[in-house]
Amino acid sequence: MHKTQIEQSKEKLNRLAWLLDSTFRIPGTQFRFGLDGLIGMIPGIGDAAGAIISSHILTQAAQMGAPKSLLVKMGFNIGLDAILGLIPVIGDISDFVWKANQRNVKLLNDYLEQPDQTVRHSRFFVGALGFLVIGVMILIGTLSFLLMRWLWFSVQGS
Repeated sequence: MHKTQIEQSKEKLNRLAWLLDSTFRIPGTQFRFGLDGLIGMIPGIGDAAGAIISSHILTQAAQMGAPKSLLVKMGFNIGLDAILGLIPVIGDISDFVWKANQRNVKLLNDYLEQPDQTVRHSRFFVGALGFLVIGVMILIGTLSFLLMRWLWFSVQGS
């Protein structure tokens, strides 16, 4: 992409993120929400539809040459937003706080302005996330082993 195309895309993505996350303000407060929060209220398909719309920002970042570590971090933001959205009430409240689209556009803008620092932070995040996933898998495996061992000895001891 040329520099002018990147600037135009940045502008469009900033507007899209604002539309999805901060379009409306609750009168008398500083709390804002957007179309993503409204779409998320549709039972069954709302959060999935919101995640699909949010993935447009991710796709544009990939087309702008964002590294895989940054794309993983952006995907995590979208996934967490969608997963939180599945929980009644908590999902609606999370739309006020998390704002995955604005986070992702900020990540992309940071990458375009300071690529080395942003890539370093993204790689650290992906590494920490990998360790967390491996740790949870080991914990689940250990607990499963201990449960099976306890069941085995309980049945044999009877």
